Amino acid sequence: MPTLVLIRHGQSIWNLQNRFTGWVDVPLSEQGEAEARRAGELIAGLEFDVAYTSALRRAQHTLDIILETRGTSIPVIRDAALNERMYGDLQGLDKADTVARHGEAQVHIWRRSFDIAPPNGESLKDTAARTLPFFDRCIMGDIRKGRNVLVVAHGNSNRSIVMELDKLDGEAIMKVELPTGQPLVYELSEAGEVLEKRVL
Repeated sequence: MPTLVLIRHGQSIWNLQNRFTGWVDVPLSEQGEAEARRAGELIAGLEFDVAYTSALRRAQHTLDIILETRGTSIPVIRDAALNERMYGDLQGLDKADTVARHGEAQVHIWRRSFDIAPPNGESLKDTAARTLPFFDRCIMGDIRKGRNVLVVAHGNSNRSIVMELDKLDGEAIMKVELPTGQPLVYELSEAGEVLEKRVL
């Protein structure tokens, strides 16, 4: 029974500053590094054959800290398919300032609708269209071979995977929050059927 663990990276500097991050390659904050260490401790009893992460350093650094905390070394695959949702013109902007400028209703639509993208950015639907083919081909390819897989990525790329695994529609996934540094554990059949899900 293969295990899949999804972890959103630890808090980044721009998470701390309440900025839209997207594809901007910002580092972890001190709290983010602590969250990564804690995630490594929480999954200490699990064994993994391979890890996947994005092309962005906040996810890669989180994975590095997790593996260091566990005292293990496994193959790591990095791919931009697992990058965070691209926030376009909002990247780098303070979220509160953006609300003051465009109104709470408009910013809520940009952030929380399934298929409406911010200006020059991606919607969650767009992110899923990028993430899920890679997930099915590579990550689930390992699961189908009976391998245990660790994925350290981002709030929205991981949410698109959760949407697929939990069979959620566009409305339901918008209510799902994935806290930074919190492991989400799926026990799967080799066919990819979810047998058990738990949050650590």
